Amino acid sequence: MTAIQHPGLKSAREFGVGLSVAQMRRRFRSHAEAQLYDESGVPPEGFAIYTLADPRDIRDVRYVGQTSVPRRRFRQHLNYARLWLPDDLPWWVKQPTLRPLYTWIRELYRDEGRLPVMVVVAWATSVAEARVTERARIFEYLGRRRSLLNVETEILRGQVPLR
Repeated sequence: MTAIQHPGLKSAREFGVGLSVAQMRRRFRSHAEAQLYDESGVPPEGFAIYTLADPRDIRDVRYVGQTSVPRRRFRQHLNYARLWLPDDLPWWVKQPTLRPLYTWIRELYRDEGRLPVMVVVAWATSVAEARVTERARIFEYLGRRRSLLNVETEILRGQVPLR
């Protein structure tokens, strides 16, 4: 899988120069259409359990989440990173525990304009089932020694059995 290429641009900083917020949001919509995959193997119904990963290695999961509308949630993640702002630290993220996710998205973008890939890994029929499934996936990826950026990571890390 390759990242979206933009002819004539040498770096993410160059890509962001001169683009309006509206232009960036159009790019996010296009990216969410092209880089959202459903690998669950079941019909989409209820709540999606999804992962976010670097497009260079989608197996290296960095975040696990849940949503009833995956494409909209993917765009929300991209928009909330506010890639049009020059600051490295996402100061607008009020909860410090959420900053690592948006810092990671900004770092990806600075590296040749890359944006994360979203992969739906499961569907759940209720909010309770979605929460249990999401938590199980977080445990699974922590067990595989993935560097997750989820808020729950520090809490759950102590509960994951070492292999």
